[in-house]
Amino acid sequence: MRDEDLLDPPVTVVISRRVKPRCKKAFEKFISGITASAMTFEGHLGTNVFRPSSPTDNEYRIIFKFDRASNLKIWEKSECRRQWLARAESLRLEPARIRIVTGLEIWFTLPSPKTTSPPPRYKMAAVTLLTLFPLIQLANITLAPLLKLLPLPILLRSLIITAILVLLMTYVAMPRMTKLFSRWLYPRKRFEQK
Repeated sequence: MRDEDLLDPPVTVVISRRVKPRCKKAFEKFISGITASAMTFEGHLGTNVFRPSSPTDNEYRIIFKFDRASNLKIWEKSECRRQWLARAESLRLEPARIRIVTGLEIWFTLPSPKTTSPPPRYKMAAVTLLTLFPLIQLANITLAPLLKLLPLPILLRSLIITAILVLLMTYVAMPRMTKLFSRWLYPRKRFEQK
């Protein structure tokens, strides 16, 4: 990994916003618009939206990713973003809570901000195993034979496969698996105890 990659890592931004009850429809339009605008900026990797879980719930969680912290800063300082945030000002109940993460902790992003503790380690290990095992098998069947055709040392081939698996785990598989297993990872009673 290059030094500049360590100094300018990929970033994930987790935003929690409480919306006025009568403004949810307008906020949905805001989400569509700001997401479409963010996609036009260099380095934007995608957005996930966790909508309120019931009619009485008014909290949205928006997760978006950039390939580099420097590209995130360009988006954050943009006039385009400023204008979108100004449009949403009248829709909110309180200021947004924003968290920026740069590591693998995003694998277990909580489906609701009401809980701050991670799931038990055995549950994280089980979901990681269920996700990683099929990906490794797929890599062994598809990528390994292709890389053997190249005159590369075995350690370099292994590094390439590992890098691809980490990217798939971080940006594709784990967000979906965490959402799929969210009720098991974060039982409802844990939310109610907080």
